[in-house]
Amino acid sequence: MSKTLVVYLVCEPETPRLAAAAVDAGADVIELGFPFSDPLADGPVIQRASERALRRGMRTLQCLECLAETRALVGETPIVPMTYAAILEAYGWERFAADAAARGATSLIVSDLPAGQRTELRRVHLVAPTSTDERISLAASTTDGWLYLVTVTGTTGARAELSSALEGLVARVRPLAGSLPLYAGFGISTPEQAAAAASLADGIAVGSRAVQVAEEGPDALHAYVASLRTALDELRVSD
Repeated sequence: MSKTLVVYLVCEPETPRLAAAAVDAGADVIELGFPFSDPLADGPVIQRASERALRRGMRTLQCLECLAETRALVGETPIVPMTYAAILEAYGWERFAADAAARGATSLIVSDLPAGQRTELRRVHLVAPTSTDERISLAASTTDGWLYLVTVTGTTGARAELSSALEGLVARVRPLAGSLPLYAGFGISTPEQAAAAASLADGIAVGSRAVQVAEEGPDALHAYVASLRTALDELRVSD
């Protein structure tokens, strides 16, 4: 079975073209980060990108238009906006969900909204090494399509080595999640790390390093995503 590759990008004017390059290179899912002024889950790379986006006027409406423009360029590829509860609170929970869906969102991720809250909001849940089995079960029973495995305790960001906590987290989540796909993220940046994580999970999500490379333009991002895709496809062949 092919391993899923999720690529995260922050909403900026150039993002639709960047997303199209990522999909052309083999990304299966695009996460669109809606910038927030106090992104507690994000490390310095995504914080800087979010601050830059806000300076450039990327507020909620502009990000929704970025979503629509991205949808126009990537065909049927799933697009998942990822943001924080304060943005939805300010914009309106139901309004945000409806407007995002109308512009092509496949689902949502709200980083700081625990499973069990706002249950009417269809979204993908995150679970971490610190999550209890009870929380994992709740997240699995209410998530939208897949579970996002946070491989580290802390913020996003490229790391020198893959988190040693991932193997144990997958072992705990598998029996509680049934047939749900498990995609691992936070700290994955190199093809080697991507392959190692995907050997344990059903796919991977890459954010900080993708955002860094995207600053060099679509061609650089295409080459980077292609290197990840190759690593995942080679893993499948070896299996």
